[in-house]
Amino acid sequence: MKQTLKALSEEKLHYLVGTSKKVTRIRDEDLAVLERKRKSLEMRNTEIVKGTLHLSFDDITEQSSVYQFAYQAHYRLLHKCGEHLYLEEIVEPRKAVTCREEILEDVSVVLKPWQEDFTPDNLPAEEQPERKKFIYDRSLAVQYAERWWNSSNSKYKNFDVNCTNFVSQCLHAGDAPTRGYPKRSSGWWMQNSSWSYSWTVAHSMKHYFQQSTAGLRATEVFSARELIPGDVICYDFQGDGRYDHTTIVVAKDKNSMPLVNAQTYNSRMRYWAYEDSTAYTPNIQYKFFHITDDEQGKK
Repeated sequence: MKQTLKALSEEKLHYLVGTSKKVTRIRDEDLAVLERKRKSLEMRNTEIVKGTLHLSFDDITEQSSVYQFAYQAHYRLLHKCGEHLYLEEIVEPRKAVTCREEILEDVSVVLKPWQEDFTPDNLPAEEQPERKKFIYDRSLAVQYAERWWNSSNSKYKNFDVNCTNFVSQCLHAGDAPTRGYPKRSSGWWMQNSSWSYSWTVAHSMKHYFQQSTAGLRATEVFSARELIPGDVICYDFQGDGRYDHTTIVVAKDKNSMPLVNAQTYNSRMRYWAYEDSTAYTPNIQYKFFHITDDEQGKK
């Protein structure tokens, strides 16, 4: 059955790269994601010229000839826009159920947003500490994002839903100063096996950036094009006002649009809009944050 699941995953890859139009085994939900990605590529005058796939199986259980698989599909996609090439990688967690060589179910694993308490938007602005000089090293933040996008740094506590924690680690690697310990609804910090909501919760990070005038701070801008490597994007997939995902910009494409790294659904050099995500909805909302410091950041 592993080979059957691999063949199905390869069918998706070939459809995306354009080497095959065969969709006989691709579920409607997966096909919709692939179509959104292909449309996004077309709009950007970009093509995937080569792709590879690797499946890794985390858990396999069997009962009465019914097998349940937990596995990851790691796609490596070489993009070309004009003469510009870059490599996108996406690691998709999936689960499948099979019986007698037939796939009964094969779906992307949907992880709920972090359920920990978060900082509400309607709290009064917290008292800001005296500002200390802060110089953000964007190159170090991006280097960290490239080094750890698909693994966990044991120096930090990590979670199943790890997107905002990962972005916080990247910012910290860029010399962003922490503040607010030990009050969890205050500042931005991780220390002594505890952490602020803004360190780990996407909505709280969004709120923090909108409020902070000391330490790590940011300016909200109105288009993705205004961002540069080291900046942050927050996502509200449902458009319900609760932000539930965070990414860090690591590069710009030929059209000067951001490419991002992220965790939870581990990915690198992914186009910022996330139209190829199973979490995407037409109601998606974004917040774009340009990290500011006392020298406007080392480039």
